[in-house]
Amino acid sequence: MVLALIDLQRIFAEPDSGWATPDFQRVVKPAQDLVELFSPRVVFTRFVAPAGEPTGSWVPYYEQWPFALQPPDSYAYQLVDEFRGAPTLDKPTFGKWGQELAEAAGPERRLVLAGVTTECCVLTTALAAVDAGAHVQVVEDACAGVDEQAHRQAIDIMRLYAPMLEIVTVDELRSRGAGR
Repeated sequence: MVLALIDLQRIFAEPDSGWATPDFQRVVKPAQDLVELFSPRVVFTRFVAPAGEPTGSWVPYYEQWPFALQPPDSYAYQLVDEFRGAPTLDKPTFGKWGQELAEAAGPERRLVLAGVTTECCVLTTALAAVDAGAHVQVVEDACAGVDEQAHRQAIDIMRLYAPMLEIVTVDELRSRGAGR
């Protein structure tokens, strides 16, 4: 089992960012609690702009969000201070599921997800993992969306994937002895 903390980066945390997630600060403490529960089986992911020019549907996306075409080492794409320095799995895609997370999830293919944004990178990672046969737990109180309604809608959509995908809280994971 592995904990994947999705995109806890400055570009989503800082209020003046075009991608600011208003409830970002609310998920920092629950994410820290999860790190304590799951360490050392923790993967931090980062959304980063593509190397080179965007292609396909990413062209109009980056036309809408040109400020995001920054190199991976830019200030905006760094993890927030609470997690600074942790190794990261970087992908220029919303979903972070792939060979790296599959290997980290181990042969039992169990994945716990938290982070931002619930309706985008968390949701796409969860559904890709479920599609690949992984059992996924999304930690509701350690996720935030672009607003409360988007967060709630994404959580409700993910509930439809039970029993392959389970919505949990940090306290539920702690009481189940998760991460041991």
